[in-house]
Amino acid sequence: MKITWLGHAAFRIETAKAKILIDPFLSYNSSFAAAGLGIKDVAEGVTHILLTHGHADHVGDTVQIAKDTGAVVLANADLASWLNTKGVEKLEMGNTGGTVGLGGFSVTFTNALHSSAQITEDGVSHALGNPNGLMLHFDDEPTLFHMGDTDIFSDMALINELHQPDIGIVPIGDRFTMGGAVAALACQRFFNFKTAIPCHYGTFPIIDQTPEKFIAGMEGSKTAVAAPKAGESVSA
Repeated sequence: MKITWLGHAAFRIETAKAKILIDPFLSYNSSFAAAGLGIKDVAEGVTHILLTHGHADHVGDTVQIAKDTGAVVLANADLASWLNTKGVEKLEMGNTGGTVGLGGFSVTFTNALHSSAQITEDGVSHALGNPNGLMLHFDDEPTLFHMGDTDIFSDMALINELHQPDIGIVPIGDRFTMGGAVAALACQRFFNFKTAIPCHYGTFPIIDQTPEKFIAGMEGSKTAVAAPKAGESVSA
């Protein structure tokens, strides 16, 4: 498995059977731009797009990439229905607690503590379902958990018990999600990750700019922290 951070909460996951984009917010992603990355390059060959929730900094370029590549888009039921009105045709929908098989891997929607909406040009706010974490189970690869945008919560222990994820993608930027120190506590108290990858930082001035608080909080843990720069990859 090859995991490439694209800045913010966006990732490209490559396995022998699938090429996956998670939360492809790319066009207005400062980390993505600073790395000199191109949307066409990271979208090449994509088979699936997975969305944790409906905020614009996560849905991002989903509609255009889906149209250009024919990728299947997975989202919660309300967000999927909204994307269909935008011209996305290949959709799979689910909701919290549900599992969707996608051929070679499956995705379970877990709880996340956040919100999920978009305001359209007419000023109307559209509720787009509940926010989720996404648990990716593969036939022959490590289990990967993208937490989505969330705070710490005690039921993370149940999520770990049910799924035993090997890799955690963890939001650490504070203000809109838990900060680095709390994210480290979540990883150490509730999970047994082999590798933790921080995200959702450095994109906007009002969130934390570096992963240092998270890295410091993970000192002494059995979990390895991988903090790639945008465009860099982690092998698992």
